[in-house]
Amino acid sequence: MSNNDAKIGIVGGAGPYAGLDLAQKILQQTRAKNDQDYLPTISISTPDQIEDRTRFLLGEISSNPAYPIFRNLCDLKVLGASVAGIPCNTAHAPAIRDVFLEKLKQSGSKLKVLDMISETIAFLKETCSDVKTVGVLSTIGTWKAGFYPELLSASGYEVRILAEPQQQRLHDNALFHPEFGIKVQAHPVTETARNFLLEGVECLKKQGVQAIILGCTEIPLGLPERKLGDIFFLDPGLILARALIREFSPEKLLPWSWKT
Repeated sequence: MSNNDAKIGIVGGAGPYAGLDLAQKILQQTRAKNDQDYLPTISISTPDQIEDRTRFLLGEISSNPAYPIFRNLCDLKVLGASVAGIPCNTAHAPAIRDVFLEKLKQSGSKLKVLDMISETIAFLKETCSDVKTVGVLSTIGTWKAGFYPELLSASGYEVRILAEPQQQRLHDNALFHPEFGIKVQAHPVTETARNFLLEGVECLKKQGVQAIILGCTEIPLGLPERKLGDIFFLDPGLILARALIREFSPEKLLPWSWKT
């Protein structure tokens, strides 16, 4: 429950647009009639300090992004955050998440950090009760880490992912292409980047998925629909925004609708 001094904390910088996107989604999902009804948030964005999560998971660099994320969480707590979210799917890989959570525990911090992956699967269960087969679009790092398929399977879902060559194609072009990738050009997302994402959607559709988790925080920028045809699109950033509101001030959370 909120109090007059507490705030919602956001770890930005992983990547930078993801933090801004989460802040915007918190506003969009808040029940408010005037400026004063909106919830207090604070964001720290240090993209120059947080190493690339995918490169770390692939073993290309040795510096764990968990340590600057931990420092950001500590700073958020000092600045008044009572609950915080990290809008980065790849940062929730156990090799990163377990480290910053353990450091936080050792520090004695009482800051509550929501798990975007667990929140997404819980949201899927709650809002898509008839869905049995789920696909995942993500970075190659999240694909290789495999935590989405593992947790989804443990929850009773049939899971479909892209074959590695197609996953690499989506990663390199839709997200990281130096000319048109979403990491470079996010507002607006280029038609070329969106088409690479739609190519991935079509591949998963052919595998019989009923819902797709957009498992990189920038992917929903290129696929903003909540549904495409009969397929549900689950945006973990949006789900995290709703979870943060729920934890901080549940009466301010707007009802959910699959219609945009």
